[in-house]
Amino acid sequence: MNDFRVYDVVVVGAGQAGLSAAYHLRRTGLEPGRDFVVLDHAPRPGGAWQFRWPSLTYGKVHGMHQLPGMELTGADDGRPSSEVIGGYFARYEERFDLRVRRPVEVAAVRDGGEGGLLLVETSEGTYATRALINATGTWDRPFWPRYPGQETFRGRQLHTADYPGPEGFAGLRVIVVGGGASGTQHLMEIADVAAETTWVTRREPVWREGPFGEAEGRAAVALVEERVRRGLPPQSVVSVTGLPVTDAVRRARERGVLDRLPMFDRITPTGVAWEDGRTVDADVILWATGFRAAIDHLAPLRLREPGGGIRLEGTRAVRDERVHLVGYGPSASTIGANRAGRAAVRDIGRLLERSGERAPVRVPAPRAVPGRAPDRVSA
Repeated sequence: MNDFRVYDVVVVGAGQAGLSAAYHLRRTGLEPGRDFVVLDHAPRPGGAWQFRWPSLTYGKVHGMHQLPGMELTGADDGRPSSEVIGGYFARYEERFDLRVRRPVEVAAVRDGGEGGLLLVETSEGTYATRALINATGTWDRPFWPRYPGQETFRGRQLHTADYPGPEGFAGLRVIVVGGGASGTQHLMEIADVAAETTWVTRREPVWREGPFGEAEGRAAVALVEERVRRGLPPQSVVSVTGLPVTDAVRRARERGVLDRLPMFDRITPTGVAWEDGRTVDADVILWATGFRAAIDHLAPLRLREPGGGIRLEGTRAVRDERVHLVGYGPSASTIGANRAGRAAVRDIGRLLERSGERAPVRVPAPRAVPGRAPDRVSA
């Protein structure tokens, strides 16, 4: 046993939610590197934005809300969003001296037993902390549905997480699966270069005309919030707001690009098929089927409810008041992540005040995590 300084807070993830939390921790007087630490698996600043496809320019980004305390100014709408937002996040980390540690893989978070500490097992050793802010987002957990015959398909299958831009689909027959914003964006881009495109969704898409006001936004967040309160896996806020009808969408509709087919029943070696006998041949199936929360590293804490989700009160996990989730469920939007970061820090401040002890505690010295490579987690 060696003396090892305990952190008041460990923040896992340095995307919008994690950086917002770190900013508010600083505002309460906590110092990065001394009182709290931010861990991020990504190779550089930018959260999940750094992995976005090059054709998603900043001008196409829907609803990017600035981080607290620093505006994003002078951005070129024609530059890739990965560059614009990645650069903004990097300047933000530097300006507020957040000292994000990267790349650090988080394998598991465990109850440290006596002393009320949490132990965060990572690729660079074990951190001890009195509270955890989990801001790992969803990008590392792409959801792949399973359909009969999927393994027999002789073409290429990829998820939107690996979407390279439209150029790689030139002259090909492409099926895009998924009715969300990413699916429609990919479809409209690919349709300009592909030999043929087919759009397939489980549900009829809901299109939204006109501006999306504050009242509609609150109603959408409330629907997601209710699922989280019941301990169910959260839906994204975007999934309940509908798809905005833009000029690009109107043009695509006129061309027939957005003529949607219901979900197929099976996959064949050459394409997909429905029970009524309809078939579509394809060279590529692009699964724009969303993501799930990247929270496997929290499994040792047994936070999940029977319904499969983590029940929250605000941002606090009901089963463990030391753990807060930001960018999860109702806060999985850029403005929601900002607010959640502030709320989590406020509640953790109360927890630390009640504990009445912030002196170092003797815990095991940092050690490498044995066994398998850690799961990837990010914001």
